[in-house]
Amino acid sequence: MQGLISFFKGLGAARLAAMFAVTVALIGFFAFIIMRVTTPQMTTLFTDLSVEDSSAIIKDLERQAIPYEIKNDGAAIMVPKDRVTRLRMKLAEGGLPKGGGVGYEIFDKSDALGTTSFVQNINHLRALEGELARTIRALDRVQSARVHLVLPERPLFSREAPEPSASIVVRVRGTLDQQQVRAIRHVVASAVNGLKPSRVSIVDEAGQLLADGAADPTSEGATGDERRTAFEKRMRNQVEAIVSSVVGSGRARVQLTADFDYNKVTQTSDRFDPEGRVLRSSQTREEQSQSGAADGQVTVNNELPGNQAQGNTPNSPKDQSKKSEETNNYEISRITKTEVTEAGRVNRISVAVLVDGSYSKNEKGEQVYAQRPKEELDRIAALVRSAIGFDQKRGDQVEVVNLKFAEAPAMPPAAEPTGLLGNLQFTKDDVMNVIELGVMMLLGLVVVFMVVRPLVRRILTPETPAAALAPPPGMMALPEHVTVGADGQTLVAATGANMIDVATIQGQVHAQSVHRVGELADRNPNETAAIIRQWLQEPA
Repeated sequence: MQGLISFFKGLGAARLAAMFAVTVALIGFFAFIIMRVTTPQMTTLFTDLSVEDSSAIIKDLERQAIPYEIKNDGAAIMVPKDRVTRLRMKLAEGGLPKGGGVGYEIFDKSDALGTTSFVQNINHLRALEGELARTIRALDRVQSARVHLVLPERPLFSREAPEPSASIVVRVRGTLDQQQVRAIRHVVASAVNGLKPSRVSIVDEAGQLLADGAADPTSEGATGDERRTAFEKRMRNQVEAIVSSVVGSGRARVQLTADFDYNKVTQTSDRFDPEGRVLRSSQTREEQSQSGAADGQVTVNNELPGNQAQGNTPNSPKDQSKKSEETNNYEISRITKTEVTEAGRVNRISVAVLVDGSYSKNEKGEQVYAQRPKEELDRIAALVRSAIGFDQKRGDQVEVVNLKFAEAPAMPPAAEPTGLLGNLQFTKDDVMNVIELGVMMLLGLVVVFMVVRPLVRRILTPETPAAALAPPPGMMALPEHVTVGADGQTLVAATGANMIDVATIQGQVHAQSVHRVGELADRNPNETAAIIRQWLQEPA
């Protein structure tokens, strides 16, 4: 301990302060690195949480002493990656997240005994609205939804019951197609007894009316504008897809307009074929009569049928008549045709296609724009005509124009990682963690070798007084041909002519050494005492 204390006393106050500062800095630096490296990797537990669900989940995590991070103003919660699966199962067991609404779980904790029918009806309505909102949120592009149901009761002594209605407010990512809007209306209408899809109104977060609940209930299917918009969108996507495959993605703009006829036409026509006769019925009638002469006498006997003339001669003349009648009925083939043309016929289609030119690099590496040849534009126009079902009699128009776009061509997408990185399937977070760990290690090595090592060497290296390096005054300088060996012996080089007394020179050197040691002891008494104590403690 005395030697250690003497060592620290010999270092001085400045060196001790420097050692203390370096030690504290190293401890703090390595503690930061260790904490940074050992911090667990955080991943998303839940996203798009409501304020109520986020508060309940955070309270549960704090109760379990699990570290977490909050992002997006509480809409997303991050937890350690190795515990995310177990936490999701644990929270699902407790009914979290609830989805920002109350579902049928409202009846799990309610006390049915003593609850009025009014409260039960209100709870049933809240549960139904919450379940419908959860179902709508499960659809793609729907971020959040809120459902309001109006289920009126039938008044007493009334023959007609009022129809139920519903209103839905949705928050979407992007836009909803008309087909998706109709799907939401039918889902809600099917879940509520007596509710018709035409009685469901849908509004987005911007206040735009997506579906009108006051529409005509007799109308079925999409309206004329919806059908026209859907037809134009489908045809535009087809044309843009086939043109982009030729000129490149994002290098074509397509606008398509369709003219629809919304008149409903019913036409009935009868057609007769005179060549297609068919005998339907036939009737034949024959009449025959005979009369004899009676000398012009008119008697009763002559008028009686089958009379026998008396007194007639055998060769008396007679009157005979014969009549034949035939009636034939024929049916002529008849064709009755009724044509009903529904509203929404396409009268004409107009397509405008704008394509960008081609780009190439010159000798300087700069992009050079070039117009597309007319033959290529004609081939593109032929493809567009085939895609839309071009009909010249209908008055369809197709126009393909080549102009330079204002924006530069889009950069090609980055290729997927291959080789070792692709085989290991590193994610972006894994790569960033490895890079961060490497930077920390490199920074630690730089601090150790560039800062710590020079300071430690400076502290541990004893200071040598400048006066000790210079020869003391009065000391005779050695001649050039005289040197001192490692053992203190004086080596003298012979000049061949003059021989110097070696013993005399050695005596002078020893005297000078003793004189220099004495001066050092006078200047550094503490260090001299420490060295002597060390000599005394050494074994003989």
